[in-house]
Amino acid sequence: MTCFRIGLVCLATVCGTLTPALALGLPELQLPVQCAVAEDCIIQNYFDHDPGPDRRDYACGRLSYDGHDGTDFRARDLVDMRGGIEVYAAAAGRVRATRDEMPDVNVREIGVDVVKGREAGNGVVIEHGNGVETQYSHLKLGSVAVKPGEEVEAGQLLGLIGMSGNAEFPHVEFEVRRNGVAFDPFTGPADARNDCSVTADGLWSPEAAAMLAYVPTGLLVSGFADGAPEAERARAGEFRLGAKADDPAALVYWADLFGVESGDVQHLEIRGPDGATVMSNDTRLEESKVSWFAYGGRKKPEGGWPPGPYVGRYMLERAGRVIVDEKSQILLGN
Repeated sequence: MTCFRIGLVCLATVCGTLTPALALGLPELQLPVQCAVAEDCIIQNYFDHDPGPDRRDYACGRLSYDGHDGTDFRARDLVDMRGGIEVYAAAAGRVRATRDEMPDVNVREIGVDVVKGREAGNGVVIEHGNGVETQYSHLKLGSVAVKPGEEVEAGQLLGLIGMSGNAEFPHVEFEVRRNGVAFDPFTGPADARNDCSVTADGLWSPEAAAMLAYVPTGLLVSGFADGAPEAERARAGEFRLGAKADDPAALVYWADLFGVESGDVQHLEIRGPDGATVMSNDTRLEESKVSWFAYGGRKKPEGGWPPGPYVGRYMLERAGRVIVDEKSQILLGN
Protein backbone atom coordinates (compact mmCIF):
# COMPACT_ATOMS: atom_id res chain seq x y z
CA MET A 1 0.00 0.00 0.00
CA THR A 2 1.47 3.34 -1.05
CA CYS A 3 0.62 6.63 0.63
CA PHE A 4 1.33 9.92 -1.09
CA ARG A 5 2.18 12.82 1.22
CA ILE A 6 2.58 16.57 1.20
CA GLY A 7 4.49 17.53 4.34
CA LEU A 8 2.90 15.50 7.12
CA VAL A 9 -0.50 15.19 5.49
CA CYS A 10 -1.56 11.85 4.03
CA LEU A 11 -3.43 12.45 0.79
CA ALA A 12 -4.74 9.08 -0.33
CA THR A 13 -3.78 5.47 -1.00
CA VAL A 14 -3.61 3.87 -4.38
CA CYS A 15 -6.10 1.22 -3.34
CA GLY A 16 -8.72 3.74 -2.22
CA THR A 17 -8.36 3.40 1.55
CA LEU A 18 -10.14 6.09 3.54
CA THR A 19 -8.18 9.22 4.34
CA PRO A 20 -7.06 9.47 8.01
CA ALA A 21 -9.84 11.89 8.95
CA LEU A 22 -12.62 9.65 7.68
CA ALA A 23 -10.97 6.54 9.13
CA LEU A 24 -11.08 8.19 12.57
CA GLY A 25 -14.70 9.25 12.17
CA LEU A 26 -13.61 12.91 11.89
CA PRO A 27 -14.65 15.36 9.18
CA GLU A 28 -12.35 15.75 6.20
CA LEU A 29 -11.57 19.47 5.97
CA GLN A 30 -11.76 21.67 2.91
CA LEU A 31 -9.81 24.93 2.61
CA PRO A 32 -11.72 27.52 4.72
CA VAL A 33 -10.67 30.57 2.68
CA GLN A 34 -11.04 31.80 -0.89
CA CYS A 35 -7.45 32.67 -1.64
CA ALA A 36 -4.31 31.07 -3.00
CA VAL A 37 -2.36 30.32 0.19
CA ALA A 38 1.24 31.62 0.02
CA GLU A 39 0.26 33.87 -2.91
CA ASP A 40 -2.87 35.93 -2.15
CA CYS A 41 -2.91 35.11 1.58
CA ILE A 42 -0.61 33.32 4.00
CA ILE A 43 -0.70 31.25 7.17
CA GLN A 44 0.84 33.60 9.73
CA ASN A 45 0.44 31.42 12.82
CA TYR A 46 -0.05 27.67 13.19
CA PHE A 47 -1.15 25.63 16.21
CA ASP A 48 1.49 25.79 18.96
CA HIS A 49 3.05 22.36 19.62
CA ASP A 50 5.47 23.48 22.31
CA PRO A 51 4.20 22.39 25.76
CA GLY A 52 6.16 25.13 27.54
CA PRO A 53 6.39 28.92 27.21
CA ASP A 54 8.15 28.80 23.82
CA ARG A 55 6.43 28.39 20.45
CA ARG A 56 6.75 25.72 17.72
CA ASP A 57 4.56 24.86 14.75
CA TYR A 58 3.86 21.38 13.35
CA ALA A 59 6.89 21.60 11.02
CA CYS A 60 9.25 22.47 13.92
CA GLY A 61 9.25 26.08 12.73
CA ARG A 62 8.51 29.31 14.60
CA LEU A 63 5.22 30.39 12.97
CA SER A 64 3.10 30.39 16.11
CA TYR A 65 2.87 31.96 19.56
CA ASP A 66 2.64 30.44 23.02
CA GLY A 67 -0.63 28.57 23.52
CA HIS A 68 -2.09 29.34 20.08
CA ASP A 69 -4.95 26.92 19.40
CA GLY A 70 -5.78 27.78 15.80
CA THR A 71 -4.48 28.34 12.28
CA ASP A 72 -4.41 32.00 11.17
CA PHE A 73 -5.14 32.55 7.48
CA ARG A 74 -4.03 36.15 6.90
CA ALA A 75 -4.89 38.72 4.25
CA ARG A 76 -1.69 40.40 3.07
CA ASP A 77 -2.91 43.81 4.25
CA LEU A 78 -6.01 45.85 5.03
CA VAL A 79 -6.37 46.79 1.37
CA ASP A 80 -6.92 43.13 0.49
CA MET A 81 -9.23 42.71 3.50
CA ARG A 82 -11.41 45.58 2.33
CA GLY A 83 -11.61 43.96 -1.10
CA GLY A 84 -13.25 40.94 0.53
CA ILE A 85 -11.76 37.47 1.08
CA GLU A 86 -14.45 34.85 1.62
CA VAL A 87 -14.42 32.36 4.48
CA TYR A 88 -16.06 28.96 3.91
CA ALA A 89 -17.30 26.09 6.05
CA ALA A 90 -14.51 23.52 6.09
CA ALA A 91 -17.01 20.66 6.48
CA ALA A 92 -20.76 20.12 6.59
CA GLY A 93 -22.54 20.62 9.91
CA ARG A 94 -24.93 22.72 11.98
CA VAL A 95 -24.21 26.29 13.06
CA ARG A 96 -24.07 26.42 16.87
CA ALA A 97 -23.28 30.10 17.40
CA THR A 98 -22.47 33.35 15.60
CA ARG A 99 -21.47 36.93 16.42
CA ASP A 100 -21.49 39.92 14.08
CA GLU A 101 -21.34 43.17 16.04
CA MET A 102 -17.67 44.07 16.58
CA PRO A 103 -15.66 46.62 14.55
CA ASP A 104 -12.54 45.78 12.56
CA VAL A 105 -9.96 47.62 14.66
CA ASN A 106 -6.40 46.67 15.59
CA VAL A 107 -6.58 45.63 19.25
CA ARG A 108 -3.39 47.63 19.90
CA GLU A 109 -5.44 50.76 19.28
CA ILE A 110 -8.34 49.93 21.62
CA GLY A 111 -6.71 47.65 24.21
CA VAL A 112 -7.49 44.07 25.19
CA ASP A 113 -9.88 45.12 27.96
CA VAL A 114 -12.36 46.38 25.35
CA VAL A 115 -12.70 42.91 23.83
CA LYS A 116 -12.55 40.91 27.09
CA GLY A 117 -14.90 37.95 26.85
CA ARG A 118 -15.24 38.53 23.11
CA GLU A 119 -11.65 37.92 22.04
CA ALA A 120 -12.74 35.86 19.01
CA GLY A 121 -14.51 38.88 17.55
CA ASN A 122 -17.15 38.21 14.93
CA GLY A 123 -17.32 34.53 14.14
CA VAL A 124 -19.10 31.27 13.47
CA VAL A 125 -19.01 27.93 15.34
CA ILE A 126 -20.13 24.78 13.48
CA GLU A 127 -20.86 21.36 15.02
CA HIS A 128 -19.92 18.36 12.88
CA GLY A 129 -20.92 15.43 15.10
CA ASN A 130 -18.79 13.05 17.18
CA GLY A 131 -17.91 15.96 19.47
CA VAL A 132 -16.09 17.84 16.69
CA GLU A 133 -16.62 21.52 15.95
CA THR A 134 -14.84 24.20 13.95
CA GLN A 135 -14.64 27.90 14.76
CA TYR A 136 -13.99 30.82 12.39
CA SER A 137 -12.94 33.96 14.33
CA HIS A 138 -12.15 37.66 13.66
CA LEU A 139 -14.56 37.96 10.73
CA LYS A 140 -15.36 41.28 9.10
CA LEU A 141 -18.18 43.30 10.66
CA GLY A 142 -21.46 42.78 8.81
CA SER A 143 -20.21 39.81 6.80
CA VAL A 144 -21.54 36.80 8.75
CA ALA A 145 -23.85 34.98 6.34
CA VAL A 146 -25.32 32.16 8.48
CA LYS A 147 -27.50 31.85 11.60
CA PRO A 148 -27.52 29.51 14.62
CA GLY A 149 -29.37 26.27 13.90
CA GLU A 150 -28.71 26.47 10.16
CA GLU A 151 -27.39 23.39 8.34
CA VAL A 152 -24.39 24.21 6.15
CA GLU A 153 -22.45 22.33 3.51
CA ALA A 154 -18.70 22.20 3.06
CA GLY A 155 -17.65 25.19 1.00
CA GLN A 156 -20.65 27.31 2.00
CA LEU A 157 -19.99 31.02 2.58
CA LEU A 158 -19.76 31.96 6.26
CA GLY A 159 -18.37 35.51 6.10
CA LEU A 160 -15.28 37.52 5.17
CA ILE A 161 -11.79 37.80 6.65
CA GLY A 162 -11.72 40.71 9.11
CA MET A 163 -9.85 42.14 12.09
CA SER A 164 -12.44 42.07 14.88
CA GLY A 165 -11.83 41.07 18.50
CA ASN A 166 -8.32 40.41 19.76
CA ALA A 167 -6.63 40.79 16.38
CA GLU A 168 -3.59 42.74 15.23
CA PHE A 169 -3.84 41.94 11.50
CA PRO A 170 -6.63 40.93 9.09
CA HIS A 171 -7.23 37.18 9.23
CA VAL A 172 -9.54 34.34 10.10
CA GLU A 173 -8.44 32.09 12.93
CA PHE A 174 -9.57 28.56 12.09
CA GLU A 175 -9.84 26.28 15.11
CA VAL A 176 -10.77 22.59 15.34
CA ARG A 177 -11.92 21.02 18.62
CA ARG A 178 -13.02 17.57 19.74
CA ASN A 179 -14.96 17.36 22.99
CA GLY A 180 -13.83 20.89 23.77
CA VAL A 181 -10.09 20.25 23.26
CA ALA A 182 -8.39 22.09 20.40
CA PHE A 183 -6.05 20.22 18.05
CA ASP A 184 -4.01 20.88 14.95
CA PRO A 185 -5.73 20.00 11.64
CA PHE A 186 -2.28 19.43 10.14
CA THR A 187 -1.50 16.55 12.54
CA GLY A 188 -4.80 15.28 13.93
CA PRO A 189 -5.99 15.12 17.54
CA ALA A 190 -3.37 12.79 19.05
CA ASP A 191 -0.67 14.41 21.20
CA ALA A 192 -1.75 17.89 20.19
CA ARG A 193 0.80 19.54 22.48
CA ASN A 194 3.55 17.02 21.97
CA ASP A 195 6.90 17.66 20.37
CA CYS A 196 6.61 18.75 16.73
CA SER A 197 8.79 15.83 15.64
CA VAL A 198 5.86 13.50 16.37
CA THR A 199 4.29 12.98 12.96
CA ALA A 200 0.66 12.14 12.41
CA ASP A 201 -1.89 12.34 9.64
CA GLY A 202 -3.97 15.48 9.31
CA LEU A 203 -7.59 16.14 8.50
CA TRP A 204 -7.19 18.11 5.28
CA SER A 205 -8.74 16.76 2.10
CA PRO A 206 -6.32 15.90 -0.71
CA GLU A 207 -7.35 19.09 -2.54
CA ALA A 208 -6.80 21.29 0.51
CA ALA A 209 -3.52 19.59 1.44
CA ALA A 210 -2.17 20.27 -2.04
CA MET A 211 -2.63 24.01 -1.41
CA LEU A 212 -1.15 24.07 2.09
CA ALA A 213 2.56 23.50 1.61
CA TYR A 214 4.50 24.89 4.58
CA VAL A 215 6.12 28.28 3.90
CA PRO A 216 8.28 29.44 6.84
CA THR A 217 9.17 32.91 5.55
CA GLY A 218 7.83 35.25 2.92
CA LEU A 219 6.99 38.75 1.81
CA LEU A 220 3.49 40.17 2.27
CA VAL A 221 3.63 43.54 0.51
CA SER A 222 6.22 46.16 -0.41
CA GLY A 223 6.21 49.62 -1.91
CA PHE A 224 7.64 53.12 -2.16
CA ALA A 225 6.91 55.98 0.26
CA ASP A 226 7.87 59.67 0.35
CA GLY A 227 8.96 59.53 4.00
CA ALA A 228 9.64 57.14 6.88
CA PRO A 229 6.64 54.77 6.89
CA GLU A 230 4.83 53.51 9.97
CA ALA A 231 4.16 49.78 9.78
CA GLU A 232 0.46 49.82 10.71
CA ARG A 233 -0.35 52.72 8.40
CA ALA A 234 1.57 51.05 5.57
CA ARG A 235 -0.50 47.91 6.14
CA ALA A 236 -3.64 50.04 5.94
CA GLY A 237 -2.68 51.18 2.45
CA GLU A 238 -0.91 54.44 3.25
CA PHE A 239 2.70 55.30 2.30
CA ARG A 240 2.30 54.09 -1.25
CA LEU A 241 3.47 56.42 -3.98
CA GLY A 242 2.08 54.15 -6.67
CA ALA A 243 3.66 53.58 -10.07
CA LYS A 244 4.50 57.25 -10.70
CA ALA A 245 5.46 60.35 -8.71
CA ASP A 246 6.72 63.80 -9.61
CA ASP A 247 9.48 64.90 -7.23
CA PRO A 248 8.88 63.43 -3.72
CA ALA A 249 10.58 64.91 -0.65
CA ALA A 250 12.18 61.50 -0.04
CA LEU A 251 12.23 58.12 -1.71
CA VAL A 252 11.86 55.17 0.66
CA TYR A 253 11.45 51.48 -0.14
CA TRP A 254 9.64 49.34 2.47
CA ALA A 255 8.78 45.66 2.89
CA ASP A 256 6.41 43.77 5.19
CA LEU A 257 7.36 40.13 5.89
CA PHE A 258 6.52 37.13 8.04
CA GLY A 259 8.74 34.50 9.62
CA VAL A 260 12.16 36.16 9.82
CA GLU A 261 14.72 34.39 12.01
CA SER A 262 17.63 35.42 14.18
CA GLY A 263 20.78 35.57 12.06
CA ASP A 264 18.98 36.39 8.81
CA VAL A 265 20.64 39.12 6.73
CA GLN A 266 18.42 41.64 4.98
CA HIS A 267 19.46 43.86 2.09
CA LEU A 268 17.58 47.00 1.06
CA GLU A 269 18.50 49.09 -1.94
CA ILE A 270 17.19 51.65 -4.40
CA ARG A 271 18.81 52.18 -7.80
CA GLY A 272 18.28 55.17 -10.06
CA PRO A 273 17.56 55.47 -13.81
CA ASP A 274 21.25 55.09 -14.66
CA GLY A 275 21.63 52.02 -12.42
CA ALA A 276 23.56 53.96 -9.79
CA THR A 277 22.90 53.15 -6.13
CA VAL A 278 20.62 55.69 -4.43
CA MET A 279 20.48 53.80 -1.12
CA SER A 280 21.86 50.48 0.12
CA ASN A 281 22.15 48.86 3.53
CA ASP A 282 22.58 45.43 5.04
CA THR A 283 21.37 44.36 8.48
CA ARG A 284 21.76 41.13 10.41
CA LEU A 285 18.57 40.44 12.36
CA GLU A 286 19.02 39.72 16.05
CA GLU A 287 15.63 38.20 16.85
CA SER A 288 13.15 35.81 15.27
CA LYS A 289 9.88 37.57 14.45
CA VAL A 290 6.59 36.26 13.09
CA SER A 291 5.94 39.76 11.73
CA TRP A 292 8.70 42.07 10.42
CA PHE A 293 8.65 45.52 8.77
CA ALA A 294 11.74 47.12 7.20
CA TYR A 295 12.51 50.22 5.14
CA GLY A 296 15.33 52.35 3.82
CA GLY A 297 15.71 55.46 1.65
CA ARG A 298 17.11 58.96 1.27
CA LYS A 299 15.93 62.55 1.05
CA LYS A 300 15.52 64.34 -2.27
CA PRO A 301 18.88 65.54 -3.58
CA GLU A 302 19.53 69.18 -4.36
CA GLY A 303 18.06 69.94 -7.75
CA GLY A 304 15.46 67.19 -7.41
CA TRP A 305 15.30 63.59 -8.55
CA PRO A 306 16.62 62.82 -12.04
CA PRO A 307 13.58 61.67 -14.01
CA GLY A 308 13.20 58.04 -14.94
CA PRO A 309 12.57 54.61 -13.41
CA TYR A 310 13.81 53.79 -9.88
CA VAL A 311 14.00 50.17 -8.68
CA GLY A 312 13.63 49.12 -5.05
CA ARG A 313 14.85 45.71 -3.92
CA TYR A 314 14.50 43.72 -0.71
CA MET A 315 16.51 40.52 -0.16
CA LEU A 316 16.60 38.19 2.82
CA GLU A 317 19.38 35.62 3.19
CA ARG A 318 19.45 32.70 5.61
CA ALA A 319 22.60 30.65 6.02
CA GLY A 320 23.92 32.04 2.74
CA ARG A 321 20.75 31.22 0.78
CA VAL A 322 18.40 33.89 -0.62
CA ILE A 323 14.86 33.12 0.54
CA VAL A 324 13.15 36.42 -0.33
CA ASP A 325 14.02 38.59 -3.33
CA GLU A 326 11.47 41.27 -4.21
CA LYS A 327 11.75 44.18 -6.66
CA SER A 328 9.43 47.11 -7.37
CA GLN A 329 9.70 50.03 -9.78
CA ILE A 330 8.49 53.63 -9.67
CA LEU A 331 8.73 56.29 -12.37
CA LEU A 332 9.79 59.74 -11.15
CA GLY A 333 9.31 62.97 -13.08
CA ASN A 334 6.67 64.27 -15.47
